Amino acid sequence: MKKSYLASAVAVAAVAAQAGIMDEPAGIKMLNERLTLSPYVALSYTYDSNIDQSKHSKSGSQWSVNPGINATYKGENWKLDGMVFYKYHAYNRYTSQLNSSSYGERMKFTWASAAADEPGWRVMFSENFQQIAQDDDASNHDGRGIGRDRKQFQAEGAIERRINRYFHAAATANYYLLDYDNDVDKYATMYGWKRLSIGGEIGYTASKWSDIILAADYQWYWQDNNHGSSSYGEASRRGHDVSSDSKGFSVMGGIGSHMTERIEYRVLAGWSRFEYGDGAKDLDGWTYRANAKWQLDDANTLNIMALGSSYYQPSERSYGSAIKVYTASIGAAKGLVRNTINATVDLSYRRETHEYTEYSADAYDEDIITARIGLSYKINRIASVYGNLEYQTEETSNGHGIGHTYDYDRFRGTVGVRLTY
Repeated sequence: MKKSYLASAVAVAAVAAQAGIMDEPAGIKMLNERLTLSPYVALSYTYDSNIDQSKHSKSGSQWSVNPGINATYKGENWKLDGMVFYKYHAYNRYTSQLNSSSYGERMKFTWASAAADEPGWRVMFSENFQQIAQDDDASNHDGRGIGRDRKQFQAEGAIERRINRYFHAAATANYYLLDYDNDVDKYATMYGWKRLSIGGEIGYTASKWSDIILAADYQWYWQDNNHGSSSYGEASRRGHDVSSDSKGFSVMGGIGSHMTERIEYRVLAGWSRFEYGDGAKDLDGWTYRANAKWQLDDANTLNIMALGSSYYQPSERSYGSAIKVYTASIGAAKGLVRNTINATVDLSYRRETHEYTEYSADAYDEDIITARIGLSYKINRIASVYGNLEYQTEETSNGHGIGHTYDYDRFRGTVGVRLTY
């Protein structure tokens, strides 16, 4: 198995594609050079054509300052990576509402008793916490509306055993928390949720280039949805609150590993069941998870990354609703001029369909498309300048009374400078 389960996919395709292309600063070496500390600070300016993410848009701009520190400690057969950051956003519009801070930390530990593809044990654990300001989000849901100020925490772990050259197995666990900072004097309520998932997989290495994989997991969900109301003021058809408890499972099969020395991939598809609201509605259907990375040249100056998934979850915007999410993204990164210039391009698509709703007005679908391009130039060992452009559009369909309420177009442009020791 060339690419084990422990190498989890990243959230943004362009970020993964550019990994390793540009040389990183040496950092501060300590403890016999096992520990490397890399402090940094970035200052940026952003123009936003649609701060409110609404049909009737208002433009604005903001300054942000972002200090932080990355740390890596390498043992004989283990590695610990971590970082902490702070980011302050200062707006020239809605200053009393939007001036805010983001901060967080993340950590990842990996250990292996043997080299890749050799019999042995491998362990991975990671966690991250973020307090996210409304605009500070690379996903498809950001802005003053959905995706406003919130806390996110995620922890995941995996233990993998390669039994011999043919068979391997892994046990996994994952916990996720999303908590919105609701201010009902300003906004309609958003519904955060928590999920605990346990599972595992087994694999058979059929050839040098492919693994056959069977994976399954079981999930428990708890949602902040006991408000008993909808933003549209309709009466509940059921006449009572929907339970905050839900559960589900997924069973998938597929293939993974390498197509060639430069192409890594993992594609799984199967059946998922989501028992929403402690029996309010049972949903099931086909779901998938996929990722692939293609290194196009020996010098590692051009990489392409693709990601995709589908899954069920409670709705974050509509009370008493369960949705199915479909995502797909592709990103590319190219190193230019001896890798002093790094160019990235990224295209992502997200679709949400309301599979069950307590309120008829909430039975709508959303399609969100985001396109980004970016350039960064390394001036010297510690200084670089960067800029990026982003366009995002959302369109809603179906739904009684929603129409195109949430439709919008948005353009953002950012320029900045970053110093890293």
